[in-house]
Amino acid sequence: MRQVLTGAVVVVSVVAAVVVAMLGLAFFRQDSLIYFPDRHLRFTPADLGMVFEDARLKTSDGVTVAAWWIPALTSRGALIFCHGNAGNVGDRVGKLRLFHDLGLSVLAFDYRGYGASEGKPSEEGTARDMDAAVAHVRDARGVPLERTVFYGESLGGAVAIEAAGRFPPAALVAESTFTSARDMARRHYPFVPAGLVRVGYDSLARVRRLACPKLFLHGPADTIVPFEMGGALFRAAPEPKRFATLVGDHNSGGILESPEARRTLAEVLDAVLGVAVPGSTPGPREPTAPAPAPNSL
Repeated sequence: MRQVLTGAVVVVSVVAAVVVAMLGLAFFRQDSLIYFPDRHLRFTPADLGMVFEDARLKTSDGVTVAAWWIPALTSRGALIFCHGNAGNVGDRVGKLRLFHDLGLSVLAFDYRGYGASEGKPSEEGTARDMDAAVAHVRDARGVPLERTVFYGESLGGAVAIEAAGRFPPAALVAESTFTSARDMARRHYPFVPAGLVRVGYDSLARVRRLACPKLFLHGPADTIVPFEMGGALFRAAPEPKRFATLVGDHNSGGILESPEARRTLAEVLDAVLGVAVPGSTPGPREPTAPAPAPNSL
């Protein structure tokens, strides 16, 4: 009997040690569960016929962030694009072409640790990176906030929502964005207690305070960020606001595959920036755009 009890104690001890180790890994290595940067840029705006400039932005903590400035010939405003948690900005040139075709000059930047940007990603770091992007558009390019749109994709939506609370833009667009990182952890890492999740990205709390026009885009077939999260953000946000449905899954659909969402985006831009001038963007459109980065948030 004593041997049986001793064996049971050993098993319990081993299981407890494994659980503690897993929780410790989840706590101290959370960033590796959230950010999946890629240093290799597979595409540039030139691959889709756009003229662009390489820009280097200096953050408030001294990190150099790489960005592209894509000017429109006759611009009605600017758009700052915040990408998701995987890959880099080169995986999103199809979206950049869409924004450019809508008569916008575009600043697309890579968070620290992504693409050619220095440093290592973190929640505070992505906020500082976005601050540098806002300052660049406003100060170096001369576009005021009231003519600048923030567009965030998935995790980038959380970055854009946070920034919009401090720098009110002409409009905010959040595509396939989650309510908070803790809500996402409960869904994808249910073994991690909520109290151990250090990363916040609490968009649900922040969006309640945004007075700017807002557009939420989300798809019911999204298997990574649930459709209900997009609905929750929309319901929590004050007016003015709109919602449009996306086609496809998180990484295989999106605005490029969703005519309704593209029409709604164009209507929102017309409302806040005025109607685009025909022929305001140069260059031919390629027949296909690069696929999104895998497993991106």
